[in-house]
Amino acid sequence: MAHIDPSRENWQRFKDLPRDTPIQMLNLIKLRALAEYPADHSDHAKGLSGAEAYAIYKEGFQRVVAQDGAAMIWHPPMDCVVIGPQGEWDEIFVMGYPNSATFLKMVKNEEYIRDVVPHRTAAVADSRLIRFSG
Repeated sequence: MAHIDPSRENWQRFKDLPRDTPIQMLNLIKLRALAEYPADHSDHAKGLSGAEAYAIYKEGFQRVVAQDGAAMIWHPPMDCVVIGPQGEWDEIFVMGYPNSATFLKMVKNEEYIRDVVPHRTAAVADSRLIRFSG
């Protein structure tokens, strides 16, 4: 079973946690070979790979949150998997947010919803998003 968006239960757990302390979000992303845009999207039928579509997404969401002090704080190149299946994840990174209110503001941002999220939806085959305090 693929996980693209949070379940209602997980989203509520996130919202129930303190909103005024710094958080980090671990992102584990498995990309589609070919991005799947809806027919009415301007990038439909352009043949973008999942990696190309996700690169557009990463640039967009980082631009949206940068004004609020959020940033990618860890994005190392993967050498190899030592424990677990090879190729399980294509992207692994950690985003740092001044607080969870900043993350919530991002997911409600009109520009993010309209211009950025469609690239994530087209690109991602499976994902995990894990919140850490600190």
